Amino acid sequence: MPPLTAPLATERCQPRRGAEHRIAPETARELLAELPGWTIADEALCREFRFADFRTAMLFANTVACLAESEKHHPDLEIGYGRVRVRYSTHDVGGLSRNDFICAAKIQALPAL
Repeated sequence: MPPLTAPLATERCQPRRGAEHRIAPETARELLAELPGWTIADEALCREFRFADFRTAMLFANTVACLAESEKHHPDLEIGYGRVRVRYSTHDVGGLSRNDFICAAKIQALPAL
């Protein structure tokens, strides 16, 4: 596993299957410290983003979808007027994996809309 000090947004997602790739709660808390505004709830990494209108929220959601396709790691998205809720969890490991934090960091690094 890469060291915790590696910039998450520069990493690429790797195929991860099985419980051995599940991140321990203490490691998840350390990685979460690198992601302002994100929380861990119900074994998922979550954040709600707010926008001025529906169009901007959809633009953001589509940008996240393109990023997810390029990393082959997909979040659950909930879209409403002026908001997008992003929820990452790696189903193949039964909880959080490093991929969840990598993708969250990439979203965090997106330019503001």
